Amino acid sequence: MKNTFKKEVQQGLDANPKTLPSKYFYDEKGDALFVKIMNSPEYYLTRCEFDIFKNKTQELINSFDIQKDSYFELIELGAGDGLKTKELLKVLVNKKYNFDYLPIDISSNALSLLKEDLKTEIPDLSIKTQQGDYFEVLDSLKTSKKPKVILFLGSNIGNMNDELASKFIYNLGTNLNLGDKLLLGVDLIKSKEIVGPAYNDSKGVTAKFNLNLLDRINKELDGNFDIKQFKHQPEYDEKEGIAKSFIMSTANQSIEIKAIDKTYHFAKGEKIHTEISRKYNDELIQKIITDTDFSLKTKIMDSKAYFADYILNRN
Repeated sequence: MKNTFKKEVQQGLDANPKTLPSKYFYDEKGDALFVKIMNSPEYYLTRCEFDIFKNKTQELINSFDIQKDSYFELIELGAGDGLKTKELLKVLVNKKYNFDYLPIDISSNALSLLKEDLKTEIPDLSIKTQQGDYFEVLDSLKTSKKPKVILFLGSNIGNMNDELASKFIYNLGTNLNLGDKLLLGVDLIKSKEIVGPAYNDSKGVTAKFNLNLLDRINKELDGNFDIKQFKHQPEYDEKEGIAKSFIMSTANQSIEIKAIDKTYHFAKGEKIHTEISRKYNDELIQKIITDTDFSLKTKIMDSKAYFADYILNRN
């Protein structure tokens, strides 16, 4: 893992403009900061999708085209703490639908915690955790031919550019059978007054989360970033519909990273691009699925129409 981190940090800082991969936000400190972000008043995304799962649960179930007496597999990509999914699982179990819940995650620890929690909250739930890469696990499951409903929530697809998102959905389709469903949770394009604060909260938690990348490089790759000489720089283009996060140098400076055996020079105002968060509308979703095996079945929004769960049908 450390060698991959070193390699990808070097590739990103060697590039012009400089970049760092957003996946490295998530160490122990980063995980804790992200939980704080999700609970901040400005970060509407989690609350809006929870609203859908809590208040439009039957509408979601109806969109899956499943019968109570017909077995299906409910598969979630990157389940996390299962906060939103629990609302759906409770109703499916209470109404005696015949299914197994298969959360997929790269972290065996996250899956163990989730399984323990669900066994307490929903004791009658049949849960079969799947540890590994999404596509490797799905490939091993596709031979079953049982109907499948895939959940990909939290607008995680928005961390990819449109070309990668299209490839990702295409690859999902190759692991599914005719009639299977994909629930794709996405953040909708809105005004900068709403979107901007979600990535730049008043307490500065998002700033700490972004700058934690430099802390990781200092600790794990023996870098000498002076965090006080950099700042969190969020940007949102309402017309483009993409929120971007940068780390900006506030001075002309040189940074040594001993594990890479290189010194990097930063001009005052120079930015490192760390993350994108794509926002969507119907037109963009249609464009992304054009060359995939999916068609748009329905769209379910929260009460504020900030967020949407698109239900896609595998053709």
